[in-house]
Amino acid sequence: MSATRLLVLGAVRRHGRAHGYQVRADLEYWGAHEWSNVKPGSIYHALKQMAKQDLLVAHEVAPSTAGGPPRTEYEMTAAGDAEYFRLLREALRRRDEKIDFLTAGVGFLVDLPRAEAIGLLKERVGAMESWRAAVLQHYSPQGSEDYGHIGEIMRLWLHTAEAGAAWTRDLIARLEGGAYVMAGEGDPWAGMATSPGGPDAPKPP
Repeated sequence: MSATRLLVLGAVRRHGRAHGYQVRADLEYWGAHEWSNVKPGSIYHALKQMAKQDLLVAHEVAPSTAGGPPRTEYEMTAAGDAEYFRLLREALRRRDEKIDFLTAGVGFLVDLPRAEAIGLLKERVGAMESWRAAVLQHYSPQGSEDYGHIGEIMRLWLHTAEAGAAWTRDLIARLEGGAYVMAGEGDPWAGMATSPGGPDAPKPP
């Protein structure tokens, strides 16, 4: 699964229609360049590729009165919207996705209805618990088997499964307690800046 694909689609969807600089500014403001492989080149490449795949529509926009070259603005298609929500749901329900993909999913969590988000996260807890049980079928922390340093791998897996399930349960509890504005409850992004200066800040031409 691609964190870059999810992040770029989510940023375009957030604006309704956005050019590459806006998408890049949003993702950098959210720190995505620190916890994922999203870089300026990968953002522009993803925009162009998804336009070719009919997930986005590319609109040529005339240069501003201040001068400068024309720019391309991107808008989500119905297929792009479906792909965005497919990726978002997978990011939240699976236990084996890379941390950047999960982080991207959490960043757009509020685009889902509350009950659906909770259901997906419960699936993730179940997957983490199943993984932990599978590890324990072959390894016992109190067992007499001599795994040597390889036992550290088993301990890492157990710790990851237990910590991941605990964090997910905490998030579920916060959502069940009414935390955050979710889809269908109002504007989940109201008052939240998407890039420096807020969503209404002027953007360069």
